[in-house]
Amino acid sequence: MQITFLGTSSGVPTRGRNVSSVALRLPQRAELWLFDCGEGTQHQILRSDLKISQLSRIFITHMHGDHIFGLMGLLASCGLAGNVDRVDIYGPAGLNDYIQTASRYSHTHFSYPIKVHTVRPGVIYEDEEFTVSCNALHHRITAFGYRVAEKDRSGRFDVEKAKALQIPPGRIYGQLKRGETVTLADGRVINGADLCGPTEIGRKMAYCTDTVYCEGAVALAQDADVLIHEATFAHQDADMAFQRLHSTTTMAAQTALAAGVRRLLMTHFSPRYAPGNPIELKDLLQEARAIFPHTDMAHDFMIYDVPRRREVTLSKVSV
Repeated sequence: MQITFLGTSSGVPTRGRNVSSVALRLPQRAELWLFDCGEGTQHQILRSDLKISQLSRIFITHMHGDHIFGLMGLLASCGLAGNVDRVDIYGPAGLNDYIQTASRYSHTHFSYPIKVHTVRPGVIYEDEEFTVSCNALHHRITAFGYRVAEKDRSGRFDVEKAKALQIPPGRIYGQLKRGETVTLADGRVINGADLCGPTEIGRKMAYCTDTVYCEGAVALAQDADVLIHEATFAHQDADMAFQRLHSTTTMAAQTALAAGVRRLLMTHFSPRYAPGNPIELKDLLQEARAIFPHTDMAHDFMIYDVPRRREVTLSKVSV
């Protein structure tokens, strides 16, 4: 699971930050999932190492323009390029009407299937490897946060140990890899767990924006390996945050602390904290770390490899 930040500004783009979009790359299945799609997202993808041809799912938090104005352009380009098989889009009520209306008036015809799923709190997608759920956030309009949970996997199968026990290869190996108990032809009973390493705990990612501090975000982020959370305002601008129902740095940090996450990545910063202003982005980071030390501040094209346990990798893509 590899996260790439494609837009980390709130409301409007700046010279250094585009508006909201986060990509989740799943290398083991050659898929790309997108969370929000602000204006210019497809340009950001082109400037990254991501492949639009791998795009399969898009998750929209809410219908404000800085989170959806890039959606139609991206979908249209995918159709013209002809290299996308199918896209499933998840989001609040009104999302399908928005896409259909924009398609009709722009005379855009997709050459691949698109299915829009109107979400409600709970599980919205599940397969053999992942479960995706959503929960209501607290914003000025209906908004949802998302949680991606990778399912636990059996530990590495010790082939050499199996050979030493003279277990015949084939279908039996598959059963043992899944941790099943198998009775061999000679009557021996083999427990697959004895031939596998420790269970690999699935990784968990939560994405919460736009919202003021709320229990819905805490529930989504529970025990996550990484929480991506908006931090539009500094703590001293909390009154403005409550008026606009956005989070401060301290709200993001308190969410991470209450949920017991391993890493907090803040995003969706107001342009008011540009260099030279009384409060700068470095001050926002200090505020959050005072509450939750394992906090980092996202920037456009930052890559985060979600670790299984200890190893953490942060990097920047050259553009």
